[in-house]
Order: sequence, then C-alpha cells, then structure tokens
Amino acid sequence: MNFSFVTQYSDFIVVGTEYTIILAILAVVFGTIIGVALTLLRRCKFIAVRVIGNAYIEFIRGTPLLAQIYIIYIGVPILLAGHDIPDLAVGAIALSLNSAAYISETIRSGIEAVSKGQMEAARSLGMNERTAMFDIILPQAFKNILPALGNQFIGSIKDSSIVSVIGVAELMYKITIVRGNTALGLEPILVASFIYLMITFTLSRALGVLERKLRASDTR
Repeated sequence: MNFSFVTQYSDFIVVGTEYTIILAILAVVFGTIIGVALTLLRRCKFIAVRVIGNAYIEFIRGTPLLAQIYIIYIGVPILLAGHDIPDLAVGAIALSLNSAAYISETIRSGIEAVSKGQMEAARSLGMNERTAMFDIILPQAFKNILPALGNQFIGSIKDSSIVSVIGVAELMYKITIVRGNTALGLEPILVASFIYLMITFTLSRALGVLERKLRASDTR
C-alpha cells in the first residue's frame, strides 16, 4: 500500500473536502426551506395544490438522484439561456431539490406526531392557522425530527459524491484526478472513504450532543 501521494496532493484533497461540506450544507439548508414549503403545499385545502406537492415528492422518490442531477445540469442552462451557471451551483440545486422531498416527508411525520390539541389551543388563543403552525407546531416538530434531519445531512454528504459526474470539484472528483495522476487504484479511494467517515462521525457525535441537550431542556 502506497499513501505517499497524500502529502503531495494534500491541498488538492482539502479543497475537494471543502466543496463536499459546502454542498452538503447547501443541500440541507435549502432542502429544509423547500421541504417546509412542500409540507405546507401538501397540507393545503386546495386539492390541486396538494396534487402538485405530492407529484413532486413521488417524482423525486421514484427516480435516481443521478438522473435528477442530469436533468438539472441540462435543464437549468436551457431555462436560463445566456447565463453561465457554475457547476457547483447546479450540483447544489440538484442536491437541494432531492433532499427537499425526503425532508418534507420527515417534517410531515414530525407535525403529525405533535398533539392536535396544540393547534386547537393556539387557535383558541386567537392565533390564525399560519401563525400557530410556524410558532407552535413546527418548532416542536423540528425537535422531534432532529435525528432524521441529521441522517439526511449525513446522506447529503455521501450523495454529494455523485455530482462529480458533472464536473463539480468535490472530494470524489479530486480523488479521481489523483488516481489518474498516480496510477493508484485503491489507496486514493481508501483516503476518500476515511475522510467521509471522519466527517460523518463528527457530525453524528455533534448531533448526539444536541439531542441530549434538547432532551435535558424538556425535563426541566
């Protein structure tokens, strides 16, 4: 086993790791925003609006992420003709739209886990449904679904490797270049796997600490 390339390509690999983390953060942040919007669409009183939200969820869940990336990669430049869209932005959009569908399902289950009496109590105090949802229901739902959101974040870190197919210079893209330059097959992949493991392990521990603090606040 030859890992001497790590020193030579350390800066190269670090840049790829930074891109991976940026993609994962963007996917979760914008995926959560879009996911909340989708959840509200699916709870709308109008059937046509609910159908749109449900159709989007089914499309994302029923098609491969790779196909969705290519759709965004080819479709966005067509929609924004004359504008140069960076590959990183295209990758972030694709991952965000994909994450949104799964986050929406997670939020829906979190909302349903909150007692219906919470909404009734808020409405009895004079709150309208929108205010009650954002001020009362969603904060409780997010506390319940934090572990699932953490898993989605970890999944987004690993899914970010797929956007290397459109030239986004994240970790796997950089590792592919290293493999080509060094003619090494296994060692660069092992290094990339170790980096992914360290990122996800650190995130898992951080989420565990946050969950314990939230549980402690519930018992006070």
